[in-house]
Amino acid sequence: MYIKRLSLENFRNYDRLDVTFEPGVNMILGENAQGKTNLIEAVYMTGFARSFRASKDTEVIRFKENRASVTADICGMDFDFTISISITSEGKFVVCDGKKITKMADLLTKVYVVVFSPEDLRLVKDVPEKRRKFIDQELSKLKPSYYDALYNYRRVLKQRNTYLKEENVRTDILDIWNSEAARYGKDIVNKRYEFIATLEQISREIHSSITSGKEELSLEYEPSIGKDDDFYEVMHNNEEKDIRNRTTGRGPHRDDMKICINGIDIRHYGSQGQQRTAALSLKLAEIRLIREVTGENAILLLDDVLSELDAGRQTYLMKSLEDVQMFITSADISQEVADKLAGERIYTVKAGKVE
Repeated sequence: MYIKRLSLENFRNYDRLDVTFEPGVNMILGENAQGKTNLIEAVYMTGFARSFRASKDTEVIRFKENRASVTADICGMDFDFTISISITSEGKFVVCDGKKITKMADLLTKVYVVVFSPEDLRLVKDVPEKRRKFIDQELSKLKPSYYDALYNYRRVLKQRNTYLKEENVRTDILDIWNSEAARYGKDIVNKRYEFIATLEQISREIHSSITSGKEELSLEYEPSIGKDDDFYEVMHNNEEKDIRNRTTGRGPHRDDMKICINGIDIRHYGSQGQQRTAALSLKLAEIRLIREVTGENAILLLDDVLSELDAGRQTYLMKSLEDVQMFITSADISQEVADKLAGERIYTVKAGKVE
């Protein structure tokens, strides 16, 4: 899978842009604040209909404008299609080949995009929310039923937490939310167990290759409510504590994933180099897993990440993804990287213009 053409209108600092890309490596060069990351942010939106940087959709609309749009011509394994996304203050509209997409799951299983940024290098040592987000995004792409369960669980969780903030909370009413949360939460937990087990197999192999067999990576799911627990009973027994704290203390929204090297939890005891290598292994495993499950190669966005990796990791990254379309942003390019990218297309971005 690759993006053949991208058109933007009033997106960030781009008034209008129409640019074609190569199936292989596309190097995006430019000084800071010129629009490099804005460009790959638009590519990311074709797969998720939202930004990986903004908390609100309207933040991507160009200053003093009231509408932004992203349109991409995409070549898939079996057929080509066009995705168009319009963002206004009134809402967001996603269209595929002229047909409106109303369910996010339909877009997630159509375009596969993976982003790798300096923030992702902190995936290992950052807060549990970051690792949950990583798991949820990947599973949502691979299993539409997971996205549905997650969406419904979050809806129930929001309603339950809202009710817990009222002055007089009745346990019989709270019990309704317990049943609904258990219904969706159990499915989420089971799918996370399966996913992390598969992810561990692939990332362990990749990590061993990067470290020349010197380190063994392992993953362990740390659920707030285990698959052998009675989900409803756990939530029911936690009601008094939840009422005191006015929030839901147990459930998939509290889960985490332990990442170990040679049996040692590197969140707390690993070096920065080990943590970065583990994060790289997880991201590469994500791409391979998409290929194994869907048959498609994901589009990879490397946002100013090459400078964060040493020469050995850079070389492994480039060699292992030769058949994947990549967008690489950087303020400059070293001779060593230039040699690796010989023959690839290089774009220069300046003040919202691309050459």
